[in-house]
Amino acid sequence: MARAPLIDIRKLCVGFRGRSGAILPVLHEVDLTVCRGESLGIVGESGSGKSTLALAAMGYLKHGLQKLSGEVIYDGSDMFARTPRELSKIRGGQLGLIPQNSGQALTPTLRIGRQIQEALHLHCSLPQGAHAARAIDLLAQVRLPDPKAILRRYPHELSGGQQQRVAIAMALAGEPDALLLDEPTTGLDVTTQAHILELLRDLATERNMAMVYVSHDLGVIARVCDRVQVLYAGETVLSGPTREVLKRPAHPYARGLLASIPRLGDQTLPRALEGRPPGPDSSRQGCAFAPRCGMATEECKTSHPMMVTGEAGQLTRCHYPAQVSAMSMGGIGSPLKCCSSNSPLALGLDDVTIRYDHPGPFAQIRRPSRPPATVDSITLHLTRGETLGLVGESGSGKSTILKAIAGLLPPASGRITMGDGTVLSAAVEQRRPDQLRRIQMIFQNPDDSLNPRQSVGEILAQPLRLYFGLTDKALRDRTVELLDTVRLGAHYLDRRPGQLSGGEKQRVAVARAFAAEPEIVLCDEITSALDVSVQAAVLELLNDLKGLHSTAFIFVSHDLTVVRALSDRVAVLYQGRLCEIGPAAAVYAQPSHPYTTALLGAVLEPDTDHAPLLLAEDVTELSPPARGCPFQRRCPVKRGEICETNTPPAQEAGRGHMIRCHLPLSELHAPQDR
Repeated sequence: MARAPLIDIRKLCVGFRGRSGAILPVLHEVDLTVCRGESLGIVGESGSGKSTLALAAMGYLKHGLQKLSGEVIYDGSDMFARTPRELSKIRGGQLGLIPQNSGQALTPTLRIGRQIQEALHLHCSLPQGAHAARAIDLLAQVRLPDPKAILRRYPHELSGGQQQRVAIAMALAGEPDALLLDEPTTGLDVTTQAHILELLRDLATERNMAMVYVSHDLGVIARVCDRVQVLYAGETVLSGPTREVLKRPAHPYARGLLASIPRLGDQTLPRALEGRPPGPDSSRQGCAFAPRCGMATEECKTSHPMMVTGEAGQLTRCHYPAQVSAMSMGGIGSPLKCCSSNSPLALGLDDVTIRYDHPGPFAQIRRPSRPPATVDSITLHLTRGETLGLVGESGSGKSTILKAIAGLLPPASGRITMGDGTVLSAAVEQRRPDQLRRIQMIFQNPDDSLNPRQSVGEILAQPLRLYFGLTDKALRDRTVELLDTVRLGAHYLDRRPGQLSGGEKQRVAVARAFAAEPEIVLCDEITSALDVSVQAAVLELLNDLKGLHSTAFIFVSHDLTVVRALSDRVAVLYQGRLCEIGPAAAVYAQPSHPYTTALLGAVLEPDTDHAPLLLAEDVTELSPPARGCPFQRRCPVKRGEICETNTPPAQEAGRGHMIRCHLPLSELHAPQDR
């Protein structure tokens, strides 16, 4: 007997009124069902309607949106027919929401205990006197160490993973029947993400909760979801069991998404989906995916497909589901453009130490004990045309190193030199214009680095005027050339950042960096907020620019598959200490340091036949130990006192592969340590 769904969305249409006065659809006749104890993943590119659909399950629509037709049934009643009082009891109580950015969801001026007790007051039936004990119990359920201490802290005193666990605890305060999760692990490092996902899966099983999981990360979906629903241009194009959808998807769009994902074992870049999704004002005549589909026919362009049954229980919106299912998976992406082994030096960091603490004027009198350095004695060298990937968990010092190279954060000691031997001044204000031009930085969020009041043409013109004195026709021609290089074109000149998609804004940021004709480009998590198809296009773009200009990159990312796809060499950092560095193939194929093994063991790939995750102990450390190996508290192969007292020696594993560990190489390579 089929179970009655807890959430049942029927033929839901949501839209907004455009400038012309016409109603433009964002969701078009979408159906969705979730039963108790079931997990549903909603995937698709940015703008496909994923978050709108998830929030609609709570009877909520963002400002400007309106429900045009359809029903959202929760526990037998339409959410949009309920009174505000009824909705307030359900939201946060029976229906819990875990947002993408828990740091923004938590009130920065209130202690964690106060915020959890507020959630208990609103949504829990326990007496007031029992709330403090219940708050401690909730933090223990989400596996936070020392819950009593956590209750006394403010949000900024917690790591990103701890903040996300607090958000989960608050969502559980009302003992919900269903959880709606909107990209809850985006921006978290691989080990923190893996621990959060294991926690959510265990909680859903223990409580028999329904979960609706919105994500562009198909590896996450493979780990936690029973079923998958794929959205494109505001309508469902594919739904079915997770295993079948990820192994043999019956829609070409889902196949394109899977081909866009980098894999640990691949030696090539992922293949990007051509084109872009249609806007809400586009005609609904024909299949929405037809302009981007390699097997589209005239029927696809003129006849809108209905949902039909495909292979292995999948429902697909395609005229040719049998032909799609018969297609082979995969496809070869672009080869990585590798640097020459004898390329000249582009940048050197020699024994660089960076601190965030700054002793006050009375430090010499009081002689306080200083905390360990944020980045300690790092030595790195970068050659022309090389991409060096920096990996590690949050707090490992990756972005701190980039800021020091860019002159935004002065090192406490050590030196940073250009390839010609020029020592760079610590502060960006003290650097010469030619030094500023040679090093450019691309930030994680283009919204924070592009002036919303300027057009794309004005944004790109600034470095061209500053460094090369271009004006008039020469300025415009070079600006258009830059836009063509990043595959945008002259018709973007007059657009403002608010009129661009996330991928287009990141392309403008890349074009602005290359406008200065730099020798070195610093990339700080530039693909973390992009969906997989846009991410693949950006990686391909960087690879092309690297081959065209012999530009050197330092690429920081939490996503180890992205780093593997783009990097010639990889450096592994733990709490500001270098654990391992070497050619990407050597580090990934035969990781030697126990920390590297832990990072790779937590990587999620879109494969339901995955091996169990090899997770390091889930311990959040605010600072590294004063002596010994920085990884000693979590190391599964710790050898006692030597790891606690002595700095690990640097061991050469051959061909530029260096590991800092007390264990001899023969034991590090032993299978039992994997």
